[in-house]
Amino acid sequence: MSKRTASNAPDATPRRDFLKTSAAAAAGAALATALDIAPRAYAAETDAIKIALVGAGGRGTGAAVNALSNVSHKNVKLVAVADAFRDRINQSVQSLAKKFADKVDVPDERKFDGLDAYQKAMDCGADLVLLCSPPGFRPAHFEAAIKAGKHVFMEKPVAVDAPGYRQVKAANEEARKKNLMVAVGHHLRHTPSYREAIKMIHDGAIGELNLLRAYFNSNGIWVRPRKPDMTEMQYQVSNWYHFVWLSGDHLVEQHVHDIDICNWLAQGHPVEANGMGSRAVRVAPGIGEIFDNHFVEFTYEKGFKMYSQCRQIPGCWGAFSEHAHGTKGRINLSGGNGEVTLEVAGQEPKRWPAQKDGHQTEMDDLFAALLDKKPYNEGDWAADSTMTAILGRMATYSGKVVHWDAAVKSQLSLGPDKMTWDAVPKTKPGADGTYACAVPGVTKAW
Repeated sequence: MSKRTASNAPDATPRRDFLKTSAAAAAGAALATALDIAPRAYAAETDAIKIALVGAGGRGTGAAVNALSNVSHKNVKLVAVADAFRDRINQSVQSLAKKFADKVDVPDERKFDGLDAYQKAMDCGADLVLLCSPPGFRPAHFEAAIKAGKHVFMEKPVAVDAPGYRQVKAANEEARKKNLMVAVGHHLRHTPSYREAIKMIHDGAIGELNLLRAYFNSNGIWVRPRKPDMTEMQYQVSNWYHFVWLSGDHLVEQHVHDIDICNWLAQGHPVEANGMGSRAVRVAPGIGEIFDNHFVEFTYEKGFKMYSQCRQIPGCWGAFSEHAHGTKGRINLSGGNGEVTLEVAGQEPKRWPAQKDGHQTEMDDLFAALLDKKPYNEGDWAADSTMTAILGRMATYSGKVVHWDAAVKSQLSLGPDKMTWDAVPKTKPGADGTYACAVPGVTKAW
């Protein structure tokens, strides 16, 4: 198989901005070299790339599989794993060692559990860290990785609130100055059908955009039972998806995939949002505080709308897709398998079949960049897509129109004041074990 080059990284910005970014990255690389802080380059297959995994759940283990399986650079070693819980570390390392016996070197002394475990894993000599813990931890973990001079792959979303968004943007500026590579788990941007089709949209295939639609409707997610000896903090971290300070709600955690594609189609983020949502069926004691349905109307600078729908209610219509309507035609993109259909008035529809999993492709692209020493940074547009989803949640929780400029300046921080197992989360269960959720018209959401 031919070597994949870093030019395959998705073009998420106009060309003039890309040239500015590349120039800045090159200048940053020169400065880093002068200060002797430049990250180690990988000139040949004989140079091993050492990886630390932070967050050993299903997606973290999957990201490690993708990294160890990459087609661009075979000499890769997993040397440390961190997670809040020891049992997840052991399960992850065991499954990875079975599949990659010669690429997994994680003895007990390089397994770290607890809420401060991420820093210990980063101190084990890794070149690249995979940040796959719950999103509420992402800004602090990303900032620490960049401070430590590590290349980064981080899962989406990259934050859950506006302070976290600003923290990620600031850390990403430092990453550029240090010439550190930053990849983000928006795998659809690496799917060939998406990249080819969206380039055609940007080249005018369907004319001027006048409407975008996005859907992430599913049956719901897991719930882990509370154990008798758990603190409230441990219970919430174990069930992180169900708490806004950890997941951002499913509008942010899942639907951000579709929102990101719409931002890519629109070549920018919205300027305002209004919407509605509720907790219609997810009301049993102990389950958490997030909504189970959202609908948001986003408005972009040029005036066109994006209608965003996400739901986690069993027995309803399911969908994972994005759609763009223009003055000459429309495009339908399937996030589930990468199938794409482009329909232009007066022409036969153009169809792209199901595609290879983009989770692997995105990692192949990152390792190609590491090998070829090409500038590679997905942090800014990924942060803006996360903030777009946060903007939508602000609208559904508050029931008000929320403007981008006000949203990004929000000082509302959702996490606890400290990150220890005895910390008291801001959300607590009532006397019957039920967690209160946001109330539109009442809740202050930004």
